[in-house]
Amino acid sequence: MNPVLAVPLRAVGGFFELTADVGRAAFRRPFQAREFIDQSWFIARVSLVPTLLVAIPFTVLVSFTLNILLREIGAADLSGAGAAFGSVTQVGPIVTVLIVAGAGATAICADLGARTIREEIDAMRVLGIDPVQRLVVPRVLASMFVALMLNSLVCTIGIAGGFLFSVFLQDVNPGAFVNGITLLTHLPELIISEVKAGLFGLIAGLVACYLGLNVKGGPKSVGDAVNQTVVFAFMALFVVNVVVTAAGIKFTVR
Repeated sequence: MNPVLAVPLRAVGGFFELTADVGRAAFRRPFQAREFIDQSWFIARVSLVPTLLVAIPFTVLVSFTLNILLREIGAADLSGAGAAFGSVTQVGPIVTVLIVAGAGATAICADLGARTIREEIDAMRVLGIDPVQRLVVPRVLASMFVALMLNSLVCTIGIAGGFLFSVFLQDVNPGAFVNGITLLTHLPELIISEVKAGLFGLIAGLVACYLGLNVKGGPKSVGDAVNQTVVFAFMALFVVNVVVTAAGIKFTVR
């Protein structure tokens, strides 16, 4: 095999091997409930403030642009429909991508990478403790859980922010805004948005854990793994966003 291709192919194979190991270990007892709770709180703590800082200006930008277009065609009363549809189908998942990959996944990778270079992972294996079951599964599930919560938070901020910005700054009728929220956005769109968020959390967690467990060298290699986590997670998550969006449009079109 070409040596240039051998390294990335080996890495891809190792990633899918870890994915399979996580799938098996997730249903094996005992489940590390305390670790799951600790990691969920840890990821939420590092992700909450960035989520708010990204979601609010993102919402204002989308609402402002959309309301200008709707005013041009004389349909300003439909701003509620546009704000809800945009927040649930795109703004929520995209902000979740940015935060889960940029804050949560990097924190996971740095933690596991530090444990790896201190040889804690090797010590666990010597003691007969499966690091995948003990460390990886709780972190991947916590990443999924927090991604679902973040997506719900961003969708809520998007609709509430769109209401405040449209009604108080662009003179949209509040009753028309509220009535338009459910015009285009229904339960299927919300389910697809949550599916996206869950997949984003799963993939970001898996990428972070794989890179963190395969750190070789000293502290510099941990920093390199963290940078790679952001790049690889963004690439994978945006591809997933496009695929799930296309599939969702096909299944929800009326």
